[in-house]
Amino acid sequence: MVRPLGFLVGLGFIAALLCAIFTTPLTNEPSAAHEFHKEPRHLALASDGLFPRWDLQKIQRGMQVYKEVCSACHSLNHVAFRDIGELGYTEGQVKSFAKGFQVPSINPDTGEPATRDGLPSDYFPAPYANEVAARAANNNALPPDLSLIVKAREGGKDYVYSLLTGFQNPPANLPDSLKPATGLHYNPYFANLNLAMAPPLHDGQVTFADGSPNDVKSMASDVAAFLVWTAEPKLVKRVQVGWAVALFLVIFCVLAYLSYRNIWADKKH
Repeated sequence: MVRPLGFLVGLGFIAALLCAIFTTPLTNEPSAAHEFHKEPRHLALASDGLFPRWDLQKIQRGMQVYKEVCSACHSLNHVAFRDIGELGYTEGQVKSFAKGFQVPSINPDTGEPATRDGLPSDYFPAPYANEVAARAANNNALPPDLSLIVKAREGGKDYVYSLLTGFQNPPANLPDSLKPATGLHYNPYFANLNLAMAPPLHDGQVTFADGSPNDVKSMASDVAAFLVWTAEPKLVKRVQVGWAVALFLVIFCVLAYLSYRNIWADKKH
């Protein structure tokens, strides 16, 4: 009696499972926000493609934009000052750049918290002491760390560039439920259309020593290039090694085939 009952229970379970599989829709119904959401616009950079390279001047400008604008709210916890030496800066320039930041420290005489000038071995300091302080200063929104933001967000650099240049007034036909509340700003490239970050870039906000354009789109492009580098500083080297390995494998396969032909040339089948 137990076996037939167990068989029927199992059969019922399988039937319910198959029913759930074939009746569940493959995609969710699009939300109201989906109609107004836009896909990120493509940003072409020198680090794209099969033969990437770093545009060091562009990345340096992007780092300047980060320092003068983005660092007021966003941290860069995984990047040390000494790392920027890879961007073409001399040892003296790295030391001077690090000295321009105040990093947390301890007063050796009193044991009290203090700050000191940055050293090349230090990491970019966070703008807030902790998450509580960050949320308190940003209407309970937590500004994300930007070290790996290009890897952490779908769309990568395209998303970052589009978000920075996408702030605009809400369209007239936007439903009331999707209109930005107090303290929020409309941006069609953000998932729910409204985010707490105000437009961070404005034309002429940063002045570059080389006289490069400093409109919003140019600065957004520069800082996106910088964040591509922070997320994967070994990108160019990794691709170069990959091509060298691929070339070695091709040559090895050719030599192995020629050796095979030479060894078996006088052998009869």
